[in-house]
Amino acid sequence: MDKFYSYTDFLKAVGHSQHANESEKLLNDIYLDLFLNRMKRLQRIEQLKNFIDNALDEKNEAAFYKYAQELNELQESS
Repeated sequence: MDKFYSYTDFLKAVGHSQHANESEKLLNDIYLDLFLNRMKRLQRIEQLKNFIDNALDEKNEAAFYKYAQELNELQESS
């Protein structure tokens, strides 16, 4: 995630009954951030697969290993 949301900040937002909208806004921000990061990751995975295919077609071993390593790292971090 690009942003850091602490559990303490969330509890503070939830704890104020007159500020219920703040906690809802914080949750929406968190979910939106998670969603966007997931979309970026999936897009990058597809891009790397295309790069790997092109590297194989061109018989470019260095590019293949570079892109395959990044793809493995992305898939392991999921």
